[in-house]
Amino acid sequence: MEPSSLQDFVSTLDPASLPRVLRVCSGVYFQSSIYEISGNECCLSTGDLIKVIQVHLEKVICRNPETGQTMELALNFQGPFIPLAGPQSYRSLEELVTATTRNSKKLPVYFMSSCSIKVEARTVPAGQVLMLEAVDKSSTGGYARCVQVMGTQQVVLYLPLSQTGPFWQCMSGTPQTLLQALHDSVSRDRLFSCPRLPWNSLVLLPQFELQAIMQMRRTVVKIPSTLEIDVEDVTSSSQHVHFIKPLLLSEVLAQGGPFPQLVEILEVPQGPPIFLSPWLTSLQIGQRLCIYGPASPPWRVLASTKGRKLPRHFLLSGAYRGKLRRRPREFPTAYDILGAIQPGRPLRVVAMKDYEDENLENPEFPSLSVGDRLEVLESGEACGAQDRVMDVLVCQRRSDQAEEEEEEELAEHEQVLLPLYFPGPFVEEMNDSRRYSLAELTAQFPLPSEVKVVAKDASHPADPLLSFLGLRLEEKIMEPFLVASLDSEPGVCFEIPPRWLDLTVVVAEEQPAQAAGSVLVATVEELTETFYYHLRKLPTQQSQAPPPRPPKRDLSQKSQSKETEVKSQDIQSQPLALLPKPKMDTWPRATEDRINLYSQVPSSKRGLKSTKPKILDRDADEHDYEEITEQFQKTL
Repeated sequence: MEPSSLQDFVSTLDPASLPRVLRVCSGVYFQSSIYEISGNECCLSTGDLIKVIQVHLEKVICRNPETGQTMELALNFQGPFIPLAGPQSYRSLEELVTATTRNSKKLPVYFMSSCSIKVEARTVPAGQVLMLEAVDKSSTGGYARCVQVMGTQQVVLYLPLSQTGPFWQCMSGTPQTLLQALHDSVSRDRLFSCPRLPWNSLVLLPQFELQAIMQMRRTVVKIPSTLEIDVEDVTSSSQHVHFIKPLLLSEVLAQGGPFPQLVEILEVPQGPPIFLSPWLTSLQIGQRLCIYGPASPPWRVLASTKGRKLPRHFLLSGAYRGKLRRRPREFPTAYDILGAIQPGRPLRVVAMKDYEDENLENPEFPSLSVGDRLEVLESGEACGAQDRVMDVLVCQRRSDQAEEEEEEELAEHEQVLLPLYFPGPFVEEMNDSRRYSLAELTAQFPLPSEVKVVAKDASHPADPLLSFLGLRLEEKIMEPFLVASLDSEPGVCFEIPPRWLDLTVVVAEEQPAQAAGSVLVATVEELTETFYYHLRKLPTQQSQAPPPRPPKRDLSQKSQSKETEVKSQDIQSQPLALLPKPKMDTWPRATEDRINLYSQVPSSKRGLKSTKPKILDRDADEHDYEEITEQFQKTL
């Protein structure tokens, strides 16, 4: 097949013959940094192979051949469109008859007028197709016998040959809609006439969008038919060509198999690493992976270590087989206790800090001491200062003798209310020595939870969790993983999260080697600090409301009393130089006894600098003396 422009190829393409393989004979390249314009492919090289799978009509442009004006038509434009036999118009009906008979055309002939015709008390509208059956020249001037089709009826009209036009010769057949005119192979590259448009003749210029597959392209390529390239149809000679389509790991997961599947890595996403595992951090282009299928179960638990050192962060698989023991939880405020309440499960806490607020106006809000034991009963509401309704925790104070006494006698006196803004910290009081699996712990107790790993996972020889003093299980994450291994080391398996580490791969033609026995997968992966904080910023964490703030209190009386106290202290601590100076005749003579007595006053109370350091023993402050006899005499 000879090369042709892409527009000409698509205009003559039969959609039933798809797919077709094209070779680019003359490429095109837009000299800009934008590789795709409006989502369409605009850069093709000479020699590229394109496999066209679908063709869609984008828009239709009609052009006036006389003036060159263009107009875009809607795809639902009905028309009607009347195909014209030629580009020439005739000024009179006699000129049309002469031209048709001279060209050895036989009657009948179809024609139309660009303007309305009045004959025999009847009006033929402009654009109405008439069929010329016969010509009678015997009478004066001559007449043409025409037939007007009106639905199922035919009206015979006798038009004089001197009837002026202009007239256009039409093709035989009924008028067509826009889509019929575009899909009719006979109507291509022809003139049309449409009564609903202001032009006598027009040319239809359709524009298509091709959807094609190209080598090493992951997605379907969209190519506009107006792209100025020449193509050649090589479908018959390219049966052996195999188009390689890259895939993302997320697409491999969505396809659901068949597994195992051997793939080759084409691209590794850029960015900081998310795992510290040597297998996941060393993935490179060209390596082959054997994918065994989705990991089960699909949930993970985010955990962090506790201790004096910097915390380390791990992602525990739901298949983790280690044994864990619960540890007491810490609650910074009463608001944190609210999230740990479970119906039917008692919650007891111990205060770890003294708290006594003199400004609390409601006596039901308690003052706590270190070691006070509380049993949280439920959440409720109470009236605070100025009759403000606030959320509280209904608790009961417990003591060592509480178990021996009747609860009914102490219920009235020992019940306390904790506002949610009540400061802590509190520590959970618990006595649970049972060993839980990870699935049991997350199902029975809410997260976050404090645990200690007491038995490592037997399937994970290098389980690092056993060496830590404690772990904080922070949240449960539902995330699908794929179990994979390197083709060079099929015995070492690991899990890849496609949404977080979406590799670009291509399916290999060879069949993967079958793994011997069951596949052992690492159930603990250490996260980088950057990715850990990225997970903590997920919408599930951002939706949590902050703890309530304490209400504002009226401290005007207290501030006034403090101000009065400060003023009295300032007056008492004023130096002698600021007091009223008495008359000279009433000033007593300075004697040595008075000088020695004044010299015994500490320098800190006289506003003078001490010759000793400021940080001294409190017991020795009263002996911090300074001899200032000479200075005092000069002052007098």
